[in-house]
Amino acid sequence: MPLPDSPTVRRAPWRDKWNVIIFGHHTFYGRLFDVILLALILLSVLTVLLESVASIRAVYGTPLRIAEWTLTALFTLEYVARLATATDARRYARSFFGVVDFLAVGPIYLSFIFGLTHSFSVLRSLRLLRVFRILKLTQFLGEAAAMRAALVASARKITVFLVAVGTIVIIVGAAMYQIEGEANGFTSIPAAMYWAVVTVTTVGYGDISPKTVPGRILASLLMIIGYGIIAVPTGIVTFEFARTAGASRLASLTCTQCGLAQHDSDALYCKRCGHSLSGNRQAG
Repeated sequence: MPLPDSPTVRRAPWRDKWNVIIFGHHTFYGRLFDVILLALILLSVLTVLLESVASIRAVYGTPLRIAEWTLTALFTLEYVARLATATDARRYARSFFGVVDFLAVGPIYLSFIFGLTHSFSVLRSLRLLRVFRILKLTQFLGEAAAMRAALVASARKITVFLVAVGTIVIIVGAAMYQIEGEANGFTSIPAAMYWAVVTVTTVGYGDISPKTVPGRILASLLMIIGYGIIAVPTGIVTFEFARTAGASRLASLTCTQCGLAQHDSDALYCKRCGHSLSGNRQAG
């Protein structure tokens, strides 16, 4: 028996009509649907955040719960509508937005059935990612691709950097454990390593601090190292991003006169021999 979304089964006209509204964003009603949906998502997240405040919950707890259940019912209807109008319901359900849409309604039902907290409903904020589709920010996809390429190119260097930082943390943590000891709060090497991580990242919680002179000297050295370390991953990613962005600005234009390649995309003449590149650009 063919499935409802099988190509051999003719779709009802209303499904195609609502598919354009629910999944599309090029039409007025499609954009209106998405804007209303985003407003409801923001309202839902706001109700969850407000209900987590004890003073607000004590006064407005009932209205907030009613609003939450009302919004959950609307999101449930929206999810069912998406399944009913999707070109391929199974593919939609397994897609990123399909899973996010399911998480938008699942947690509160679980909280009702199993008595769990429904604070996980803030996962609905993930659905705000649809704003990129609504605002048609596709012109930024090139920059996003350049950033992704820079991060991929930096992965090995950053991995080596993290290994080096981890080694420093282990060595300094072990040394601090020997210097300060349990009497000064460094109850174990892992606890001393935690202090080293907090110190080298310049966070400085202050829950554990050295009391002896040698310990403070070592802590001072680690703080200075930490300031230098912070700039390393930033420099690595910035360099790779600049190189990637620079490469993306180069066109694959090759001078037919001297064979020099990789000219600027707006170049009119070869930078080596001065030959015109206009013919090459038209051919490309």
